[in-house]
Order: sequence, then C-alpha cells, then structure tokens
Amino acid sequence: MYTLVPVFDSDQPLPGFNRMAKAFDPYREALVVEQHTLWPDDYADWSAADRARVEILLHASPTEAADLEYVRQHTGFARVITVTPADLERVSVSS
Repeated sequence: MYTLVPVFDSDQPLPGFNRMAKAFDPYREALVVEQHTLWPDDYADWSAADRARVEILLHASPTEAADLEYVRQHTGFARVITVTPADLERVSVSS
C-alpha cells in the first residue's frame, strides 16, 4: 500500500519539521559532506572558471557568508551558500 504525501511549494516549514537556522553552526559544519553554491541570475554571464574561483573563496570561510544554509543528508550535511553582492565584495571580486 502506498501513502500519498502532499508537497508544499512554500518557504514555510512543514508541520513537525524544524527549519535549520541560516547561520554558521560549528556542529553542522563538522559534519559537512557536500558544498553547493547558488548563483542569482545576475551572474549568469560569469564564466565557469570565475564562478569556481569565487566558490572556493566563499566556502573557505563559511562563517562570513551572508546567506548560508545547511541541508540534512543521510551521511551529514550539505553546506549551501547563496552568492550575494556582499560576499563578492568580501572576497574582492567585482561583477
């Protein structure tokens, strides 16, 4: 027998689930097994090499990231940084 589970398209947390804070967490950081970087459409014209260089700099100091989130996975957490103009200024990269 199958059970259907509704999927909500919203930023609101699902009932019964805790949403993780968008701040640096040393406990979760110690369990990071993947790193992801989300790029806004404003930077779509950047080359893959430029993006890779910035991603390395951003993930080297996650404590300073303006928009940081941890996503629970089976084996630990994924660190997700969404690129902001403040982050680019911090790592001395201009658009």
